[in-house]
Amino acid sequence: MEATAHRRRLVSLAFPVYGELMAGVAAGIINTVWVARLGGDAVAAVAVATNVENMLLGVALMAGSGTTVLLARARGAGEPGAVRAAVRGGWALWALLAPAVAIGTFLGREPIARLALGADAGAALPLAVGYFSIALPGIAVLFATNVVDGILKGAGDTRTPMRLALLANGLVLVLDPLLILGCGLGVRGAALATVLGRSAALARGLVVLCRIPALSAPVPRTAGAVPYAWTTDLRRTVRTGLPLSADFVTRMGGALALVAVVARIGVAEVAAYGIATKAMYGATMAFYAVRQAAAIHTARLLGAGRDERGAVGRAALRVAAVLGAGGSLVLFAAAPWIMAAFGVHGAVASAGVLQLRCLGPYLTLLACFIAWGGVVEGGGGSARLVGITGCGVVLQLGLAHALSGLGLPGICLAMALAMGVQCAALARLQWRIGGQRVVDGSPARVG
Repeated sequence: MEATAHRRRLVSLAFPVYGELMAGVAAGIINTVWVARLGGDAVAAVAVATNVENMLLGVALMAGSGTTVLLARARGAGEPGAVRAAVRGGWALWALLAPAVAIGTFLGREPIARLALGADAGAALPLAVGYFSIALPGIAVLFATNVVDGILKGAGDTRTPMRLALLANGLVLVLDPLLILGCGLGVRGAALATVLGRSAALARGLVVLCRIPALSAPVPRTAGAVPYAWTTDLRRTVRTGLPLSADFVTRMGGALALVAVVARIGVAEVAAYGIATKAMYGATMAFYAVRQAAAIHTARLLGAGRDERGAVGRAALRVAAVLGAGGSLVLFAAAPWIMAAFGVHGAVASAGVLQLRCLGPYLTLLACFIAWGGVVEGGGGSARLVGITGCGVVLQLGLAHALSGLGLPGICLAMALAMGVQCAALARLQWRIGGQRVVDGSPARVG
């Protein structure tokens, strides 16, 4: 397949994924806008609860991402039995994880809220506990939706997950004012609106899955064939999805730890850092969309016995580099207007403009690393990727601590240097494993 064809395929897969990811970002903004009418304590409670949900999403990615890679590879190989095994493995992992996480976090909702809010939580603590009392049992729905999305993406359909995300967040847009203010439920209403929106999207997604012939048709048995056991399916999904989950959680943890380093500079810088991080979502979600597209495309090609990781990687890098450079230019030029849109002025606005204009090198390198990581993910090398991410996070924190005397430009420089080292390590990894076989055996088979 020519380079142009690879790029077109990546863009066609990534565009709906980007819409899906940005719909999720929009849901958080919608909740914040309506909860802000209840006061600062309510905003703090929902913000902290959302961060906890994001961390738990890393656990859900184990089932969703693992299913996507295995199913895409099975489709490429044209093996109906392996397709069904990939689907069974995703649901088996959901059945194992979702009840344990939902029940366990619900029972520990108050200690979790205290840990997240700190010792001086004040009035925000009962509000966060109230939000958790609805949102944490609803984690089971979030996990199931992630599995449905993983199955659809593995089947080559990235548009339906986007439509499901738009459905969920459209309902949140309608239900938030009704439940938060109209019914007087406050922050509980925000949690209930989110769970109801996700539940509706899940129900619709399950209907769509039942209409996909490749997932519901009986698998012809051949003489001497050994039937798949659900435990085997489960282990394969865990082996594939666990590194992806660990990579996400590691990166999220590093971002949270970096806030403590920024806090040494000043309060205005912490506020500016938080706003700049949100402003970057428009760019970073595009990078992750390319990553998912690269993983799906790579896995399917490998399943068909075509190891074109080098060509797909180069195509992903070109797309990501354009997105990274373009996002950097937009943030640089629009920095004052972005800070004004968030309603901040004075020292916070000045610090935010400075940070947004210093992020260019980091954003471009981040785009390349994330996109290239999708090729590694689709090829079964995610365990090595986690190691690179973990070392990069430690290096970033060390450099940020050393360069914090330069203010936010020093933090941005530390982020760029650490990401450059990660890109170099990933390039070396790809060079070393370029000729090795895919995890789980021959590229033409899944098990």
